[in-house]
Amino acid sequence: VRALGLSEVSGATLRRAHAVHPIAAVQSEYSLWSRDPEDEVFPVCRELGIGFVPYSPLGRGLLTGTIAKPDALGAGDWRLTLPRFQAEAMEANNAVIAMLEKMAAEKGVTPAQLALAWVLHQGDFIVPIPGARKIRHLEQNTAAAGIELSAAEVAAIGDALSPDKVVGKRYTEELLALVNG
Repeated sequence: VRALGLSEVSGATLRRAHAVHPIAAVQSEYSLWSRDPEDEVFPVCRELGIGFVPYSPLGRGLLTGTIAKPDALGAGDWRLTLPRFQAEAMEANNAVIAMLEKMAAEKGVTPAQLALAWVLHQGDFIVPIPGARKIRHLEQNTAAAGIELSAAEVAAIGDALSPDKVVGKRYTEELLALVNG
């Protein structure tokens, strides 16, 4: 084993694990509207030189602006079990997505690219892993690395899409109990 990584841990667990053996990276959900790692995990990553690999940096597809209603997903799509993918939550969150779409249009990029650029601007220890089902999505995701954002733009995007404006949790209560431990 060349390196060890952890997934969905608290800052305290990360610190304890790193004291036993150096941890190379932590993987957790992180995006414009799932920011749990910022308070505990990011400071430990910065302090100990640990990389952070956010999964779902596009909010499981919602931050792309292409999923406005649950029926946009295929029958049996597992995301339909998540609180944010319930019809009422998606309808309420469309206003938040509209803000992202507006800001992206002003910048001349896609909502997905702006969301990824924002994640990348949170620190040089962060390497997001967005999913892509099509080559064009992969190309758009890759291009996000070249988007320059000023500190004011990063703050404005973060404020416009802050988690307190989002309806629905990222997981059900049962699943939340299993993560961030």
